[in-house]
Amino acid sequence: MRRASTRLATLGLAALVLGLPASAAAAPKVEVKVKLLPVLKDPAKPKAGFWPHTGNRLGAPVSLETKFLVTGNEYGGFPNPLRRVAVWLPKGSGIHTAGFPTCSLSVLENHEPEKCPKGSLASPAGHAPQSAPESCPPSKALAGGASEGCGVVSFGSTRVHEAVKVQAYFAPRGGLNFYLEGVTPASIELPFGGKFSSASGAFSKKFTTDVPLIETVPDALFGSSESATVTIGAAIKKKGKLISLGTVPKKCPKGGFPGRGEMWFGPGGESSWERVTINIKVPCPRK
Repeated sequence: MRRASTRLATLGLAALVLGLPASAAAAPKVEVKVKLLPVLKDPAKPKAGFWPHTGNRLGAPVSLETKFLVTGNEYGGFPNPLRRVAVWLPKGSGIHTAGFPTCSLSVLENHEPEKCPKGSLASPAGHAPQSAPESCPPSKALAGGASEGCGVVSFGSTRVHEAVKVQAYFAPRGGLNFYLEGVTPASIELPFGGKFSSASGAFSKKFTTDVPLIETVPDALFGSSESATVTIGAAIKKKGKLISLGTVPKKCPKGGFPGRGEMWFGPGGESSWERVTINIKVPCPRK
């Protein structure tokens, strides 16, 4: 179940879309930055501080901040819609989802994230941005901030940016569920899930999530993402031991930790999607 409704206000009655139709299949350009951060004591209360001895340290509990900027004009002057994201974590990375409270996808599909159990947040809590669309230019996407993203909203020939919140939750049977929420000028509530799997070679884990198309009104065109900042990480203490969703490898290869990302774009069926592969190196922690 997906829901997105239009807010008419002073813009008048119009069919709201994010992006425009593609004239030909092509892949956008993607820029990615990754940072290893300390783990919040309570993701629901970001001001509560961090767990000690976490962050960019070998073998330590960690939160992973990923920022991406998408540019392209293949979708009527804007990037094609984002359809799938896959992330490979370096060999030795620890992923632990057991023991955390979980929030089912059905709760998010009913648009009731407030009913998710306490402790089920896997990313810092945020609020759906309600500021003016002009406050969300993609050019500032890699400057920092909470887990949020930007897209282009079109009312006829008038186009503005819209900021959205990206919230992650622990999912039953492992994996993560996400809730994408926007307030103005469009109301957007989009749930989707992702899962971890094993990887080989220089990588030990892979995370994959499919992103549903954003639909507004019948026969309207689909959503298009231009940028996002997503921070994933949480920890709980049980019997005096800190259990973390993510852990930094105990050894760092020369040149830094290898990372890989793949993003698929396209408004049509999977056979028409275009894939972009990003290979990065995260510097080794200082001794």
